[in-house]
Amino acid sequence: MASILFVCLGNICRSPLAEGVAAAFAMQNGKEVQLDSAGTGAWHIGNPPDSRSIAVAQSYGVDISRQKARQLQVTDFARFDLICAMDRQNLADIQALRAANSEASNHAEVRLLLDFAPDGIGQDVPDPYYGDGSDFLHVWTLVNQAMPSLFSALLGED
Repeated sequence: MASILFVCLGNICRSPLAEGVAAAFAMQNGKEVQLDSAGTGAWHIGNPPDSRSIAVAQSYGVDISRQKARQLQVTDFARFDLICAMDRQNLADIQALRAANSEASNHAEVRLLLDFAPDGIGQDVPDPYYGDGSDFLHVWTLVNQAMPSLFSALLGED
């Protein structure tokens, strides 16, 4: 079974939304895939997603309220086929963790999530934490745009 890890800074805003969108996409399209999310930082370990992320997901019928924040681990490079960073700083932090740990597997491909979105190559999913509720809706929209191509690429479909 293919596996995807979504990574942002604290694992309470963008990556939980991405995990929720991916789960909904997989269910709607009959795809079996292992999903998880993590943060590069440890500030929110064990906490649920930001209430604004939960609210946006709920407005689309997706429940992310049971997710718990965790930090990216060296073992994730072996556990997942694809690690999707929400922005270029997350990408650099993920790559630095891999480079600094000789035991880190080279199994996982590490990419920006929006590399899979139409015209999104090299673009960041902006961090909505300090914005208003509309910023979370924008994240939801961006993440949704990437899902069809991400699943096609991961599962080897056209």
